[in-house]
Amino acid sequence: MGKIHLSHKDHKLELKSYKRPYFCSGCKEPGFGSRYRCGQCDYELHKHCMSPPGRTVHHDFFKNSTFTFLFQPPGNRSGEKCQRYCKACGKLVKGFVFHDEKNGWDLHPCCRKLPRKLTVGGVEFALCDKVSSTCLFCNKKKRERTVSGFRGWSYVSKTENLHFHVSCPTEWKLEVWGKGATYDNEDSLALARVELPIQRYNWNGRSGNIFIRMVKVIVKASVAILLGDPIAALTGIYDLVAN
Repeated sequence: MGKIHLSHKDHKLELKSYKRPYFCSGCKEPGFGSRYRCGQCDYELHKHCMSPPGRTVHHDFFKNSTFTFLFQPPGNRSGEKCQRYCKACGKLVKGFVFHDEKNGWDLHPCCRKLPRKLTVGGVEFALCDKVSSTCLFCNKKKRERTVSGFRGWSYVSKTENLHFHVSCPTEWKLEVWGKGATYDNEDSLALARVELPIQRYNWNGRSGNIFIRMVKVIVKASVAILLGDPIAALTGIYDLVAN
């Protein structure tokens, strides 16, 4: 049974699942896996864009603030369009958004859903809005290709002093897909098509193939969260098993 969405009233959207990336017609951000789709119009929505959690929400990083779900980014007071950036990833807001009118803050729907904790290889990462170390993937404190000087949110390991920007693994994964790798072909050869943009840390005394497996799990977790892949979300307690 299809569903009507207020952003696409002409046809019903049906839940589909394809093993390929796409761009959400709502938030204009990448997606993967299950999505609500209109086959007549090629209109596709993330599951969380199809059914946002109510008109207004709150977030722990923004005390005493209320975010309202909007179909389009708000303009400035003169009514002209202005560029707006997500407070989590630092990228442009182009479509569906959670907006805090009082402070002028914006969050992509996918970024608002970021869990506060992830566990990879037995190491716990906590979601933070302030970091002091460099990113495991881009090797920088500040995010590139975002608003100037923006650090963005990161997952940080207190025990191993490791961190990665929330969107860096996903952007790298999209680059891998662009080089011809597929969801079903994520072995070392597929990963090798794009140079690993990461530092070879000694991960609890493990290296080599275990390190590659750790990177793949981090990427899989990020895909599940930011690209809306329910398969990865269901299977991903995001723990590595060293054997």
